[in-house]
Amino acid sequence: MAFRSLLKVRFGDIDHAGIVYYPRFLHYFHVSLEEFFGSRVGVDYATVINEHRVGFPTVHLETDFHRPLRYGEQIEIEVGVVKLGRTSITWKYTVYVEGVSEPVIEGSNVTVCLDMETFKKREIPYWLRTKLKNFLPS
Repeated sequence: MAFRSLLKVRFGDIDHAGIVYYPRFLHYFHVSLEEFFGSRVGVDYATVINEHRVGFPTVHLETDFHRPLRYGEQIEIEVGVVKLGRTSITWKYTVYVEGVSEPVIEGSNVTVCLDMETFKKREIPYWLRTKLKNFLPS
């Protein structure tokens, strides 16, 4: 079952044209990723970073915009795991206006597992890899 996070487009998210300023979608993706960790992985993202000392900076990003979003719209962001490498994770995000089946934005990013003490790339911890495998496409 896909994980979806609900968000509302806020006044501070829109630009002078009255639509969501495109970099805000990257913020939406990350907020949904944090919600995914707490809800589906079973550990808050802050705990992963602060206690397990593992980070996941983005090293690649792609986004397709199908239509603009406006202030006040309720959106659902679907988060999925596309690929699980030795040191990297490819994530997929699909943004819907609540109640509408056609996506308005689709995106993906690749994150690399990072040791927060040394800022060097490291293997994805076994405990996390085991949990994330459950979300790979069949």
